[in-house]
Amino acid sequence: MNESGQNTKLVAQEHIGEDGEKWHRAAFEEIGERLADPGFPCVFSRNAFRKQLVKFIFVEDRTEAGIRHLAEGLREYVGISKKWDGRLDTAYPLIAVFSPDTVDARTVEEYHAFGWEILQELHRIDPAPWPEEVGRDPGSESWSMCFDGMPLFCNMSCPAHRVRRSRNLGENFALVINPRERFDVFAGDTPSGRRVRSNIRSRIHRYDGVPHSPYLGSYGTGALEWFQYGLAEEDTGRTDECPFTFRGTAETRKES
Repeated sequence: MNESGQNTKLVAQEHIGEDGEKWHRAAFEEIGERLADPGFPCVFSRNAFRKQLVKFIFVEDRTEAGIRHLAEGLREYVGISKKWDGRLDTAYPLIAVFSPDTVDARTVEEYHAFGWEILQELHRIDPAPWPEEVGRDPGSESWSMCFDGMPLFCNMSCPAHRVRRSRNLGENFALVINPRERFDVFAGDTPSGRRVRSNIRSRIHRYDGVPHSPYLGSYGTGALEWFQYGLAEEDTGRTDECPFTFRGTAETRKES
């Protein structure tokens, strides 16, 4: 329940564990251990965690009910994000955490495949129109994942990451989700944004012990978003194709 007494799928950071689910608390503590580390590269995530701004969705299983639960929570998150006032201290990141029993994966590639299946399912049941300004082909630099009419950036974190430790938030697969516009505001292709990105990438090098992925880039300047959702362990050239397929809105599908 939220403060207005309405049912909610989002869990505020300060209320983790109140539902009695032990795996929720264990996953949160693992995530918190990493985000509280002064060396963790993403200064935005660290700031949000310190100020208890992070929102969570816990996904119990891969069933249709589990996906619906995630979709309803994500719709709530988009709703509060649409009211954002542009200040860093009111920017709520979202972490969707999946039960260990949900994912049958061992390698980074297998976890990423699972993550793309989840994003495809969210797209399948999303009734909102795809934003006109956002590309529908992941091979376009204007593409990003969208849900309920909002462009999003989705960071896939999994326990199989041993080299890219900054993409490992513990023993659970997690999607770290933020509205696309927040990256444009704080770390976009501007002098201040480039300084922020440079600082974070230097921190990645120190934290991971290897240079940041060459596929990290700024939206709309030639870098492909989908490469950045799930980073490969090694800095090898990528020839894979994005698993995401645009299927249109429910209305479009019905007409076709």
